Amino acid sequence: MSSFVVRGGKPLKGTIATSSGKNAPLAVLAGTLLVRGESILHNMSQVEEVQRLLEIMASIGVAYEWIGERTLKVDSSGPLNMDSIDKKASRATRIVLLLMGALAAHEKQFKLYKSGGCKLGERTVRPHLMALEKFGVRIINTSGYYEVTTKKLKAADVVMFESGDTATENAVMAAVLAPGNTVIKYASANYMVQDLCHFLNAAGAQIDGIGTSTLHIKGVKSLHNVNGFHIIPDPVDAMAWISLAITTRSPLTVKNCVLDFLDLELEHLRVMGQQFTLKNERMSDSGHYRLADITLKPSLLTALPTKLHGKPYPGLNIDNVPLFIPILTQAKGQTLVHDWVYENRAVYYLELQKLGGQVLLLDPHRALVTGPSKLQAGEVICPQALRPGMAILIAMIAAKGTSRLRQPYMIERGYEQLIERLQGVGVDITRE
Repeated sequence: MSSFVVRGGKPLKGTIATSSGKNAPLAVLAGTLLVRGESILHNMSQVEEVQRLLEIMASIGVAYEWIGERTLKVDSSGPLNMDSIDKKASRATRIVLLLMGALAAHEKQFKLYKSGGCKLGERTVRPHLMALEKFGVRIINTSGYYEVTTKKLKAADVVMFESGDTATENAVMAAVLAPGNTVIKYASANYMVQDLCHFLNAAGAQIDGIGTSTLHIKGVKSLHNVNGFHIIPDPVDAMAWISLAITTRSPLTVKNCVLDFLDLELEHLRVMGQQFTLKNERMSDSGHYRLADITLKPSLLTALPTKLHGKPYPGLNIDNVPLFIPILTQAKGQTLVHDWVYENRAVYYLELQKLGGQVLLLDPHRALVTGPSKLQAGEVICPQALRPGMAILIAMIAAKGTSRLRQPYMIERGYEQLIERLQGVGVDITRE
């Protein structure tokens, strides 16, 4: 197993660009299966999780071609063979669940093998099943796979049992080709859900209410080719570089930040005393989001006056909570972090103790972070969770001395060209 070796505590400077990450690209990739034709996707990342989904799609008969590094052409017009699905790739990524909704209109019966992903305690699939069953999709949960059967799709009034991102995406994809008018209440309005909806509308779907928790979808008979769709820059990718700049007290500029999904995070940082400027404010290439380049300045920080906790959009992004932890280790005072969504993600914050961070776990969901801490070099096995793993790497970069992060694949699932991008702003990091 490989390791990242970090010689930390060195000054950083320069500019780092936000990637499209994994969440929106994965949702849109799944959405191309509804088109049953050709889709051209711009600003597409090549993170490991995207590669796994492409392996799965190729194994069932979908053709794809990279046109340069950032443009992907997907052709799903040919016949699909679900019996040939790549079991190994399916079991490596939880996002295979999106095929339930993406294939419901075209494949009457198929199996999906149970998947991996981040180890965050129990992450039930029941919200997916509850929503899809209302459209006429029957899912049998066995020990090794899900058996999905669709007799006839129908429109539905759906109340999401949980406002989960992937569960909402599954419901949206099932609704797009279901005859009649569907209403989805308590839908996630997170960035990847919005981008999937915009892509499907570009293909001829009729989805209203994008960006709200109530979606109105009129089923259409088919979708048409998409000749060019620009995927949103990932706000959680941007937050990692913002956290890096602040924790290392470095004057970095983070390009292509989506303000619509970072406004609240930036306000939390402003309250803590962080100085930053927004430059080159503009609309995204898709025309749907506000972008800016953010320059962070070394600042003296104080702890937040209230607890830090994530919420569904428009709250502070749940995936950004771990990325605040390194920042809080450098803020004067104590901050209570309430990571309520996942069963055991807060437990991973204790790994920062190995790097000198003062983190006290109060219970499986709450941690008390005290700062400022003098971070020190150390050796850590990367947690089986993407964002906590990135938080530990950021702390290593800030700590003086040589650190080693073992088994970093979990981070590379979501951060593209990670070593190269870090080296570009002066991080002394190598793979061994």
